[in-house]
Amino acid sequence: MKTFPLLLAALAATPAMARDARVDFARDIAPVLKTTCATCHQVGVEAGRLSLVPKYALGFLVNVPSIEAPGVMRVAPGKPDRSYLVMKLEGTQVAHGGTGSRMPFGGPPLAPETIALVRAWIKQGARP
Repeated sequence: MKTFPLLLAALAATPAMARDARVDFARDIAPVLKTTCATCHQVGVEAGRLSLVPKYALGFLVNVPSIEAPGVMRVAPGKPDRSYLVMKLEGTQVAHGGTGSRMPFGGPPLAPETIALVRAWIKQGARP
């Protein structure tokens, strides 16, 4: 029974994604875009020609071909490993024919838990 408190502590430290099987765009993804991405990607004329302001992000991301990596979708629902957004967040875009720097530009990489959340959202179909 000594392990029970450890189990409770581990569950409390588990990311929301693991406790709540469905990743919700408005609750889980939009806040990341707003605080990390939309400061540079505002109206769609900036680098990458996309707006990541939560109100417009889905239309610029889901099932939209990447400009930088021909043949790669920005977000391919159900396929995080084939989504340019994930490649840019993980810094693997050049290996997939893309260009530029790892995102967010000029800042530290996103936490692995945050990238895992984006991956889970895409794997679940990148629903609004």
